[in-house]
Amino acid sequence: MTKILVADDEPDLEALIKQKFRKQIREKTYQFVFALNGREALLKLNENGAFDMVLSDINMPGMDGLALLSEIKSQFPLLKTVIISAYGDMSNIRTAMNRGAFDFLTKPVNFDDLELTIAKTIDYVNQLNQTIKAIKENNILRMYVDESVLNFMSRKEFEENLMVNEAVEATVAFIDITGFTNITENESPDVIINILNSYFDLISTEIINHGGYIDKFIGDEVMAVFRQEDQVPQAIKACLAVNQSIRSFMPLGNKKYHPGVSMGINTGEVISGNIGSAKMKRLDYTIIGDVVNTAKRLQSTANENEIIISQSVYEKAKDLFSFELVGELPLKNKSRLVSAYKVIGNR
Repeated sequence: MTKILVADDEPDLEALIKQKFRKQIREKTYQFVFALNGREALLKLNENGAFDMVLSDINMPGMDGLALLSEIKSQFPLLKTVIISAYGDMSNIRTAMNRGAFDFLTKPVNFDDLELTIAKTIDYVNQLNQTIKAIKENNILRMYVDESVLNFMSRKEFEENLMVNEAVEATVAFIDITGFTNITENESPDVIINILNSYFDLISTEIINHGGYIDKFIGDEVMAVFRQEDQVPQAIKACLAVNQSIRSFMPLGNKKYHPGVSMGINTGEVISGNIGSAKMKRLDYTIIGDVVNTAKRLQSTANENEIIISQSVYEKAKDLFSFELVGELPLKNKSRLVSAYKVIGNR
């Protein structure tokens, strides 16, 4: 159920909202709570902060809507407020937006527009909540998110969870840009960085589109992690998509260089946690373990535009994709030969 706080000193608005949204109220899709001014609204928020959004007038006795906006931004950074006011001049709109308003509607209220605005706001709030959940579960890292999310995480969770670690099932893919040394030896730094970043943008897009996240960028290499239920097939699909996109990719219109990629995939239990120096405040939330090391070693054996996988990946995906047996490979720091396969494509 979506819980909405309405702050307005006009009693008619409460009756109109209850009439317009009677179906949603009856079906318990929306729950509306009403306050007559900003101070009363703030009390209700502090009594029960589990609201999804606020609808607020500007001109109210005691505490007006603009003052309420400032308090909400300070105390409830994830809460989004839509201003509904008869004072729709540009000065009020700019002031409201600068104090954190998500949207601005004018009176008399167009209830069809209000309904769409509520839906849009709730959709945005749900996206923020999903982002927070993903960060907590370490499914999306190193992403730019809404500032209020970062503030929320730093205050509520970062310090207490700093040294938490766990064993998890994950699929790891290493994607290396082949032939990049030739570029670094012959081009200026700005050209090198622009080409590298354009490749990273393309690779990151395909990884995220298939449910993975970028754990880190290492030189001209990407380490990607997949932890969803169908992580193995999604990792392979992502790498195939990267291969397909790279073939026709022309970074910044540069026809002189056209590097490919070599990839390695492994799956199994890994250790997830903050790695680094707490004293230096240099910690990297990452995954480590033999699965990660083996994925990197498999990548190092791959030729340009090849995807080399382990036996464990093959067993979980053999009915979904076509593979070619590479054979038993001697990998660095592995006492036994490792069975490896090359991904050919979808079945």
